[in-house]
Amino acid sequence: MGDKRRILIVGGGFSGMSAAILLAEAGNAVDLVEIDAGWRSYGAGISLNGGIFRVFARLGILEAFKAVGSMTDGVEMRSPADTPVARLPTPSLQEGATGNGGILRPVLAKLLSDRVRSTATKVRLGISATGFDNRKDGVTVTFSDGTSGEYDLVIGADGLYSTTRAAIFPDAPKPRYIGQAVWRAVLPLPAGIETVTMWIGSKLKYGVNGVSDGRAYLFVTEDRPTNDRVPEDAQLEILRGLLQGFPAKTVQDIAAGLNADSQVIYRPLEQMLMPRPWHRGRVVLIGDAVHATTPHMAAGAMIGMEDAVVLADELAAQDIEGALTAFQDRRWERCRMVVENSGRLAEIEQGHGTPEEHQRIMGQTLGALAAPI
Repeated sequence: MGDKRRILIVGGGFSGMSAAILLAEAGNAVDLVEIDAGWRSYGAGISLNGGIFRVFARLGILEAFKAVGSMTDGVEMRSPADTPVARLPTPSLQEGATGNGGILRPVLAKLLSDRVRSTATKVRLGISATGFDNRKDGVTVTFSDGTSGEYDLVIGADGLYSTTRAAIFPDAPKPRYIGQAVWRAVLPLPAGIETVTMWIGSKLKYGVNGVSDGRAYLFVTEDRPTNDRVPEDAQLEILRGLLQGFPAKTVQDIAAGLNADSQVIYRPLEQMLMPRPWHRGRVVLIGDAVHATTPHMAAGAMIGMEDAVVLADELAAQDIEGALTAFQDRRWERCRMVVENSGRLAEIEQGHGTPEEHQRIMGQTLGALAAPI
């Protein structure tokens, strides 16, 4: 509303960085604290729903993304033997962009952190928030380095295992393992792959998506009834073995080419949707801290970054109390849909549904995500 507010963002991931950019450029005094002193982003590639390009344009990084990421159209689905099954359309939602894309996670993180640094945001690394005196008119926050600060608003953007959520909402639901894990690796872009391509088997889903000129990342979703630890030194050979169930030549060529430089990453899949309210006093949660989804719709990063856009818009239009209520009301249904539909896709892939339902839910969800933020 034109007043300069003191705002703390806890967490320097995609959602937190997006909020910092927009709120600092709106004239607020923004502090961002990130527990990782190196401000690193771990992971291989990330698939991007086309709606994220609307957010990139708003953040001012769309053109920079084009230089280091990949833009494609459509999602191609094939059988394990490489027979085409379906092609889901992904129409462009942003001028100058395509319907989906991909990028390496560390590359996207650097685009965003450079953009944060270009604003007046005060970034403090290797620091966490350890205490909140949350009042109706503000929050006193204590930090792990012994300092403290006074804020008009605190935004918890500290991910699936959010300490902010634990402090403000001690009875919030815990992350839930969904019976699947995902394997990822980086590789040369296979010949004949022009867009996001997935092979669907009875217990595995395998996919390839471009992330930049000449490179791609693969993702393999594996049914695992129990959340067991997988030793890092065994992961490469396990992933190669998983791919043996797909006779498609493209898949076999990729399996043969996997090596120590493929950056293989294994991650159990968990989800969490916190019931409303998403704010208490002057503390609000965004991103994975409040609606962590599995990657089945390639929309987790997008909906978290959309949170930042909506919250910034509402804070610019009205007082903090009204803005937090409006933010929650605008975001609930969209985020609920992504979390629950992604969870249902996981169930179907584990044998509790049909391929036809899988395709229908994917198509319906892509259509819903094309709606305005």
